[in-house]
Amino acid sequence: LAALIEQAERLNQILSQLTPEQWEAKGAPATDTTHWRDARSEVGYLIDAARAMQKQPEKLSLALETLFRLQAVEAQVNSLVEAVRRYQNPAVGDLLVGVVGANSSNRDQLRQYVSDLAQTKEQEFQVVDQEAQRCRGTLVRQAPARPAAPKPAPAK
Repeated sequence: LAALIEQAERLNQILSQLTPEQWEAKGAPATDTTHWRDARSEVGYLIDAARAMQKQPEKLSLALETLFRLQAVEAQVNSLVEAVRRYQNPAVGDLLVGVVGANSSNRDQLRQYVSDLAQTKEQEFQVVDQEAQRCRGTLVRQAPARPAAPKPAPAK
């Protein structure tokens, strides 16, 4: 997670140095500016999710959110790369691809962690469910016999 956050912060620094308003002056569609804003937002969300996961690594929901945010960042940056290459600097586009690519090992480790965590949670749930079933059975067997309900008095 620390490496993932570090790479995300590096990516955020590169994105903050891009100049999409100048791209539009060079003929780029406004959607490229939107992709840039979305990419910056997604990187921020990824950093927040990864930091939350650092605090509670056993929470499956945080692990999934971090993984999904990482995938969203990759998608946003990949949609932005061509505009960066065309309207700003091909080397910066290559740098973006390199930073995203450098995070691939972190992504693979996170994906494996999420899979392992989900499997562990399923096993824990199965144990809890079996124990609950055992306890219910014990309680049913130990329940005192209830006396028969009194018969209603005959009507006069």
